[in-house]
Amino acid sequence: MKKFLMLLFCLAALNCAYAAVNPCDINDPCNAALKPVTLNLDWWLPRHNAVLERNRQGNVNIIMVGDSITHRWEDAGKDVWQKYYASRNTVNMGFGGDGTQHVLWRLEHGEVNNINPKLAVLMIGTNNSNRNDYTAEQIAEGVKSIICQLRTCLPNTKILVLGIFPRGDARQRKDKALLEASYNPQWEKNDTANKIISKVADNKTIYYLNINKKFLTKKGKLTRDIMPDLLHLNQKGYEIWAKAMEPMIVKLTGGKK
Repeated sequence: MKKFLMLLFCLAALNCAYAAVNPCDINDPCNAALKPVTLNLDWWLPRHNAVLERNRQGNVNIIMVGDSITHRWEDAGKDVWQKYYASRNTVNMGFGGDGTQHVLWRLEHGEVNNINPKLAVLMIGTNNSNRNDYTAEQIAEGVKSIICQLRTCLPNTKILVLGIFPRGDARQRKDKALLEASYNPQWEKNDTANKIISKVADNKTIYYLNINKKFLTKKGKLTRDIMPDLLHLNQKGYEIWAKAMEPMIVKLTGGKK
């Protein structure tokens, strides 16, 4: 009997250790990454209004939420988008320059109203890692707040959270003679945020996927052959992204491209 009780205790402890973190459990009122604001760019509000208009038309099966890396599916990634996502009725909700605070504003102002997609793909946070404005923990809290908002507004939608992609820092990006970026403090900050973010995955409604190694050389370097400015993907990079994400897209939506 004593051994049986010890076994139950161990199993309970194990379950607690692997329980997903509640993304809505946020307790940092001073964190600006949690405070919804607009981005002061001429095209930003018109793009927001265009997303609202697209969603009014209905037939939204997948949404992709993020910053310029998602936005540029419409540019460097447009051919790959056509191949993988256009036929799936996917809406691009990527806005160049966005941090977590800007995505929160967009969600609070209607971008997920009156839609019921099968899947929301989220990749955000790299713009918050610039300079020393936010710690890794604050970035992760901002991402968690977005996940909370998505889960609350879209209760029937699966959420696929991607780890923030590897990147060059300001010095590496500026040095055009530098053909690759090695691990740097900004990249490390994003990795730390990723580790925190990954804990919200319950593999029922919220899933986490880190495909960052797909973009790196065997020596762990990020090359301009994948990200010409050591931040944004080219067509080759978008193809890598799509192929790496495809098994999860199929699993969570129940259908191939």
